[in-house]
Amino acid sequence: MATEIERKFLVNDRSFADCATERLDIRQAYLSSDPDATVRLRVCGEKAWLTVKSRNYGSERGEWEYPIPVADAMEMIQSSGRPCLHKTRHIVPAADGLRWEVDEFHHPCPGLVVAEIELPAADTAITYPAWLGREVTGDPKYYNSVIASQLG
Repeated sequence: MATEIERKFLVNDRSFADCATERLDIRQAYLSSDPDATVRLRVCGEKAWLTVKSRNYGSERGEWEYPIPVADAMEMIQSSGRPCLHKTRHIVPAADGLRWEVDEFHHPCPGLVVAEIELPAADTAITYPAWLGREVTGDPKYYNSVIASQLG
């Protein structure tokens, strides 16, 4: 099983944008938001993925991700009747080859900005940039699947 180890934080200010090396426009929808088997479709430019995630256990959970054709992803989203959330992801380099993924939500929660960092181990030390706010790892209110459910 592939394991995702991720910590999530709110963001205090927009100074992260000055450090971003890449910006990605992301649309995503959830075919299932069941905490035991979340199924996500994500479209980013000319690429798309189908991702299955297991229940969170602290900062860890199972994750399986598969590239799929964009046309198939869009067709699945349309046929599911599920709404899409829209966000811009800012990639910000971190220490030790890690990177922050800072998501600026446009729909359904304009103004919400959340930073995530994927770690090689749960006890990996991280450097806290000045723009980083309160940790929300494990708080379901900040799961993308829960945010997307606000669209329904």
